[in-house]
Amino acid sequence: MLYYFFQYLDNAFDVPGAGVFQYITFRSALAFILSLLIATIYGKKIINFLRNQQVGETVRELGLEGQTQKSGTPTMGGIIIILATLIPVFLLAKLNNIYIIMLVITTLWMGTIGFIDDYIKVFKKDKEGLKGIFKIFGQVGLGIIIGAIMYLSPDVTVRKDTMTSRVKIENNVKPSELQEKSTATTIPFVKNNELDYAEILSFMGDDYKNYAWLIFIPMVIIVITAVSNGANLTDGIDGLAAGTSAISVLTLGILTFLSGNIIFSDYLNIMYIPNSGEMTIYIAAFVGALVGFLWYNTYPASVFMGDTGSLTIGGIIAVIAISIRKELLIPVICGVFLAENLSVMIQVSYFKYTKKKYGEGRRVFLMSPLHHHYQKKGYHESKIVTRFWIVGILLAIFSLVSLKLR
Repeated sequence: MLYYFFQYLDNAFDVPGAGVFQYITFRSALAFILSLLIATIYGKKIINFLRNQQVGETVRELGLEGQTQKSGTPTMGGIIIILATLIPVFLLAKLNNIYIIMLVITTLWMGTIGFIDDYIKVFKKDKEGLKGIFKIFGQVGLGIIIGAIMYLSPDVTVRKDTMTSRVKIENNVKPSELQEKSTATTIPFVKNNELDYAEILSFMGDDYKNYAWLIFIPMVIIVITAVSNGANLTDGIDGLAAGTSAISVLTLGILTFLSGNIIFSDYLNIMYIPNSGEMTIYIAAFVGALVGFLWYNTYPASVFMGDTGSLTIGGIIAVIAISIRKELLIPVICGVFLAENLSVMIQVSYFKYTKKKYGEGRRVFLMSPLHHHYQKKGYHESKIVTRFWIVGILLAIFSLVSLKLR
């Protein structure tokens, strides 16, 4: 809203300074500051409201130190993250941008699913919350929506001819003539690093590209489901999910800014995604909201994000990565989520296998997800979280290095 207001002032009255709102960098910085202030100042009011409504966490007895003290801590704190993200976005972003629209849909969609799950846990006294099958249906539904928008919308394009586009622009070729609809993505650490999902169906004949959605949309569904579940599993100890997510999102923010800038993308020889740079405002607001939430979520936590926050975080990260065609880099960017996911899969699979073979289930880890394994080994929560953050930072640096490491 402020973006359009200052644009009007600049065009109609030539107000000094109004033109600065045209710059993505300025609006991103403003979005970060505003979201951080909202999360820290109004976060306390939301926490008090949740406490007054007795929206307290019911902690399952897992034999871990500190569980008794955590029982009753307000949950649904993801509301703080959602509000602190959306308010600056509505004020500062171009609301007709297709990528902003997709991220707003993702936030509200996954936030609603998470809210329903937390509501059932808190008010219906059902520790299991929303049945897993309904969560999956929600994630698949979002995947179909985002996949269909990206596949069908004329506003979602990529740049043709990465290596020669600057030359074409200098020779007065219209930018729109350099863009096309595409189901291509980026393969990290590979020199000729573009993969078109449609090529997988090349055996179907000359019109195989008409069926690219058969690969593209299921891939979007898989990424969204995997990342949102990974974020959900990571949300187990104070500050872990919010901190690692902030690192991952900041990394994606850098990649988004580069992918949305025709000069930087040409220099780095990465896929240029027209209009995607606007997502930088959303990402800045999101990072600010996560950092502000950490003010209250670090050990000992005054509030938990609940599924309202964790499912939303995972969905947003997935959609950002898909939008800039970096979804195949997610195992590195979100390596902590991947490790948490794999630890659960390994634990459950090995337990079932040994129970069938030996008559008793055996475990690889003392407890899963992975952070609980280290808790069982006697590590303090703060030490586990800090070390996971360090691993996240190393993975973030490695992800950025992938731009040139081919």
